[in-house]
Amino acid sequence: MTQLTALLSVSDKTGILDFAKGLHALGAKLLSTGGTAKLLAEAGLPVTEVAEHTGFPEMMDGRVKTLHPKIHGGLLARGDTPEHVAAMEKHGITRIDILAVNLYPFEATVAKPGCTLEDAIENIDIGGPAMVRSAAKNWKDVTVLTDAAQYGAVLEELKANGRTSDKTRFAASVAAFNRIAQYDAAISNYLSSLQEDGSKAEYPAQMNATFVKVQDLRYGENSHQTAALYRDLFPAPGSLVTGKQLQGKELSYNNIADADAAWECVKSFDTPACVIVKHANPCGVAVGVNPAEAYSKAFKTDPTSAFGGIIAFNREVDGAAAQLVAKQFVEVLMAPGFSAEALEIFKAKANVRLMQIALPPGGPRPWDQGRNAGDSKRVGSGLLLQTADNHFLRKEDLKVVTTLQPTAQQLDDLMFAWTVAQYVKSNAIVYCGGGMTLGVGAGQMSRLDSARIASIKSQHAGLSLVGSAVASDAFFPFRDGLDVLADAGATCVIQPGGSMRDDEVIAAANERGIAMVVTGVRHFRH
Repeated sequence: MTQLTALLSVSDKTGILDFAKGLHALGAKLLSTGGTAKLLAEAGLPVTEVAEHTGFPEMMDGRVKTLHPKIHGGLLARGDTPEHVAAMEKHGITRIDILAVNLYPFEATVAKPGCTLEDAIENIDIGGPAMVRSAAKNWKDVTVLTDAAQYGAVLEELKANGRTSDKTRFAASVAAFNRIAQYDAAISNYLSSLQEDGSKAEYPAQMNATFVKVQDLRYGENSHQTAALYRDLFPAPGSLVTGKQLQGKELSYNNIADADAAWECVKSFDTPACVIVKHANPCGVAVGVNPAEAYSKAFKTDPTSAFGGIIAFNREVDGAAAQLVAKQFVEVLMAPGFSAEALEIFKAKANVRLMQIALPPGGPRPWDQGRNAGDSKRVGSGLLLQTADNHFLRKEDLKVVTTLQPTAQQLDDLMFAWTVAQYVKSNAIVYCGGGMTLGVGAGQMSRLDSARIASIKSQHAGLSLVGSAVASDAFFPFRDGLDVLADAGATCVIQPGGSMRDDEVIAAANERGIAMVVTGVRHFRH
């Protein structure tokens, strides 16, 4: 068997020593650069420095070391082309069979507070991407590795067959080009966000996003549309795409969209909570002493809409909760965990999709909360970008604008209602009381209609709105919406304020004996 030649030049040294030892045991010749070469030599491995191999010294602080015909000729020469083979022999070029390269840590560098332009520039790798592209282009002859996770499988394949398969080399080539695309995108995003004064614009002049496909979906929002699910390159812990499906049919496009709405909402509560979503809107939300109680209360809000809904818990689903949920038709059930008893109960309902998603660790950043930092929406030949609506209200942020002051219990109900309203499609009106939703009006062109619909739905569910708290995701443009709430029995209201008719609406609240607080922030959700 012809001796293999491997060039190892990595910034992140994870796993490289074991990989090099494995290659040496197989008789491979090791080429390396800088710190990698030093690491291998200190471990007692025979390694040839690239400068010795090329006969050309490293220079310019290491900027020029692998940009040489003996390197790129060894990576790009096609073994099935006589002219290439002859050129190698004439110029003393050795074929390089394996290339292991990861790049200067540009992304990590620019993520550090206080990173300067000079720091960023010095961490733009040139030789690494050039070698990776050469090797990836010539995948029929070269195995290119850009991730330590690839080392083990390649070693096993080399041990078994003496070389890697076409399938392995092509997959590695695709992964390599993907990595280069990610790297170049990060550089473009950073540099195109820099402004003349040295500060960074919130939105770069060119936006390059990177997503990795999780799976193809059966169809999109409708059966004549195709669809696929992608995830962020580095998904936040506790976000939907980090979940694991334990049983049930494949998730559909609509399942995923609704599941995300339910999971984002249920994560907002600190106490045991249950959220039931239908067509991207919460139709029942409640907190309780345990998951079973939270579910029972959430289900009461709108049993009709809950049929075929998406259910999310922020606590482990135990046997008691599972027995209640199993009585209804549910598409997807999500929770941080499921007890053995709960899993046994749902075995009888094999089509129910069970999703286990760990709760996020918590912290000040959206990432810590398992949330997106930004949102996007496609428009005709364009893209709208914005920061995500991650504003969370505190009681001390509230401003009471009516003569009547809300009680402590009413404040709790108002805060609960406001949390739910954030996840209801605008125009949103949410009646609540006792830690549960009593009526939800969503997605209407008129806020007045949303108020009426919420009241009608509560009547159909047999729930009283007397003494209820109400949240409106945006201000009341006229007093008529407030009058509908008062007529239904509401005694306190939370809303953003900011209408040119605020005085009229506040006067109506005083007239109707309603306590009103304003938040100064709205939660449109389109």
